Amino acid sequence: MRVLILRCGDAPLPADPPGTVLNLPEIPGRRDLRPLDALAAELLPADPTPSLDEISAQPDVPHLGAPGPAPQAPHLKERLRVVVVGTDAALSAVLTRMMRGDYLWAELAFVPVGESVVARNWGIDAPKAWDLALGGQVRPVPVIRSDQGIAVAGSATIRSWDDGEITGEIVVDSHVLLRHEAREDVRFNGVFGARLVPMVDAPGIAAVRATEPENPVLNWREKVARRLGGAPPLDPDSLATGRAVQAGGPALAVTVDGVRHRRPLERVTFYRHLRDLQVIRP
Repeated sequence: MRVLILRCGDAPLPADPPGTVLNLPEIPGRRDLRPLDALAAELLPADPTPSLDEISAQPDVPHLGAPGPAPQAPHLKERLRVVVVGTDAALSAVLTRMMRGDYLWAELAFVPVGESVVARNWGIDAPKAWDLALGGQVRPVPVIRSDQGIAVAGSATIRSWDDGEITGEIVVDSHVLLRHEAREDVRFNGVFGARLVPMVDAPGIAAVRATEPENPVLNWREKVARRLGGAPPLDPDSLATGRAVQAGGPALAVTVDGVRHRRPLERVTFYRHLRDLQVIRP
């Protein structure tokens, strides 16, 4: 098995890490990840399995059921395990490159640095993350992406560009998660958009409504009222699951793993990719 360790930023490493270490920026870009592209091409020069176009043309959708092993595995010259050491944003960047390069057959392990939604979702115990990354087994999960080709590692949010109440509609499959027109002077306990996370099984996405802004600034009276009211920042009763989340509105702020899209959008879709991710997790 070939092991490639992607050290993103100044993430700490063991004294004598196995495999090849590639030192990258905190959030690597496409150019930074060219060595990963080259290694994947070396280990699978030609993919004999059905292409993405061929999969999407199939009359049924078994590929959107329970996530499964990569069909390319029997054809590899050697297994490839990619260990990402860094933040959720770093993992999203690597996962996005793997998805766009169509080599999601590579095994992907994660050693989180700092607070990590991915670590919670995948059940990674930070003190044991290195042992898991190097010695753990593959347990496939769905890949969730946006229509702009960005992969979601841990979570994504859809909110109003000005961080006030949202005007627009968000739908999970055929279920309307919210349909709302923003009201003035609502500071909390309102309708502020949605947060979504990738699931580890079908159908792929779990989403809930947000009940307060991304960065609430409250005076002391509002803080007391919120504490007494017991309103959480997310509405757990609104939970909906599905294969796709579609949103539309005049000025949406879309953030993936802490990285905000550079401009407001009028529509965005998150959906399950046609291939699954070969994750190393407990």
